[in-house]
Amino acid sequence: MQNRQEDGKKNGGKVFPLHLENDGHDHENENKDESGWKSHWDLLLALFILIVLLVLEYGFKIELPKIPSLVINGIAYFLAGRKVLDLAFRKSKRGDFFNEFVLMSVATIGAFIIGEYEEGVAVMLFYQIGEWFQDAAVSNAKRNIKALLDIRPDEVTVIRNNAPLVADPSIIELGEIIQVKPGEKVALDGELLSENASFNTAALTGESKPDTKHKGETILAGMINLNTVAEIKVKALFKDSKLSKILEMVQDATARKSQTQLFISRFAKIYTPIVFFLAIAVCLVPYFFVSVYIFQTWFYRALVFLVISCPCALVVSIPLGYFGGIGLASRNGILFKGGNFLDVMTTINVVVMDKTGTLSKGVFKVQKVIANNIDEKELVKLVASIEKNSTHPIAKAVTEYAGDSTNGVMTENIEEISGHGLKGKIDGKEMLTGNVKLLKKFNIPYPAEIENIVDTIVVVAINNQYAGYITIADEIKEDAAQAVKEMHSLNIKTVMLSGDKQSVVDEVAKAVGIDEAYGDLLPEGKVEKVQQLKNEGKHIAFVGDGVNDAPVVALADAGIAMGGLGSDATIETADVVIQNDQPHKIVSAIKIGKITQSIVWQNIIMAMTVKIFVLILGAGGIATLWEAVIADVGVALLAILNAVRIQRMKV
Repeated sequence: MQNRQEDGKKNGGKVFPLHLENDGHDHENENKDESGWKSHWDLLLALFILIVLLVLEYGFKIELPKIPSLVINGIAYFLAGRKVLDLAFRKSKRGDFFNEFVLMSVATIGAFIIGEYEEGVAVMLFYQIGEWFQDAAVSNAKRNIKALLDIRPDEVTVIRNNAPLVADPSIIELGEIIQVKPGEKVALDGELLSENASFNTAALTGESKPDTKHKGETILAGMINLNTVAEIKVKALFKDSKLSKILEMVQDATARKSQTQLFISRFAKIYTPIVFFLAIAVCLVPYFFVSVYIFQTWFYRALVFLVISCPCALVVSIPLGYFGGIGLASRNGILFKGGNFLDVMTTINVVVMDKTGTLSKGVFKVQKVIANNIDEKELVKLVASIEKNSTHPIAKAVTEYAGDSTNGVMTENIEEISGHGLKGKIDGKEMLTGNVKLLKKFNIPYPAEIENIVDTIVVVAINNQYAGYITIADEIKEDAAQAVKEMHSLNIKTVMLSGDKQSVVDEVAKAVGIDEAYGDLLPEGKVEKVQQLKNEGKHIAFVGDGVNDAPVVALADAGIAMGGLGSDATIETADVVIQNDQPHKIVSAIKIGKITQSIVWQNIIMAMTVKIFVLILGAGGIATLWEAVIADVGVALLAILNAVRIQRMKV
């Protein structure tokens, strides 16, 4: 199992700045934006000096005397390399000799020692220009993810003493009423008090299509009010809003490294010292094998070897690729809790799904009430009185159907029996409400024909006597069948697990094209089914939304939560959160994982191929420092551009 502990830094719902950790770069000035040309005047001036010197030497055939050439090139070198030299010195003082800054310093100073002034300047200059482009790419990736952090409003209008007051959202208390004008963002989760209002939910779901909400429906922070002044009763504190949790997830995701990232980080730590010693070998070992050994020639080849071996293309472009994957997913309403889960999604060959809230809408309506030796209205009142203690969508359907009839009803000792239903005392009567398994558990006889009812059913017992049932119908999500079809096109097997009756489960499975469907399952039954699949060597993604789904979400290789209707427990446990509850986003999550991994490996193969090729040419005396630096910077830029491409893709 992957580590699912929250390791991000949190403070009262605030999200701290993102860091691209372990990327081979110095982060002591992380908060400064140094990607603009004004902050790189020294590089531009050094470039100008180098161009003038090259034009004089190769264009006009004017070769400067050695001392003036050394002085002018030295000035250009200092302008281009002062930051690198400073970092190399500071890291060396700490005992860190094997890093790219020391590598570049040694290579360029060595070029000056043997009189190759322009080449030394060029190596340092183009290396720094490459770093400039890398920093710009990293800053852009961070900005794309940080854009999420700007969608929480800094102020909110709250109604106090019958008058509007502008306040900080973090001080608003539960139960207060906030006012949201057209065009404003909702700052806190709550319940709509106005008759209706339309909202843009793109910040949460990735879908810009307006969503009309009606009185009593849930409104989430981050939604944008579109058409009318809306009043909302606050149901969650600012730090506890669903949006705050989303932002924390995105923040934490950047700190969780994929296996590829971890491998490259470890590889760079081993690779760099090996390169140093190989460069020394290139310089000294030929002394024992060649008839005419010229130190300057082999020293130059060693410098070429050092320059081309710089691992910056790998250590920057790979984390940047995972940044891009997380950003692409976020814009599509999918939250990955770490780059490691992007990798996991590429291995999935079985998707196991819950029914209610995942493949079906989870919006239930009462269809029929059948009472036995009790008035129907009285039955509904008693059932609703106990069911209002549950958060299950079926319970909500019954309580909505009952309306105000439960007012004044006395409830005692309410207990939830996981996977079965509820038990308690209502107005002095012992009540059981739930599925048929609940009545079986308490050995209460009931008519056999109710087991043949296809719709979801709430069976009722009063004082240990069967008292009737209520049928409730759900609706399959519009994109469920297409999502399953797309999974099959990716050679992914689909399985549905549900606590509903097998007849209901079979009907839904047939409608959407599920390969295997199992009903009448308790939470532990779902766990057993997933464990069986894991024992067969399958790589499993489990998709669910209920509290009872949390254990099986944790067991799966990739746990996916439906974040719109999903319970907080399931969302916290999950590795991936789908914000708009649409099944086709499961396919999108898999595709994003595959896209990210593909581009990351393209960069690895491209960088290593070019480096090995030029290393061989350099050791053989064919490649010069010019080719080495162009190859190094060129492959780094190509890798970065390839990684940045992820953020602009469509899935």
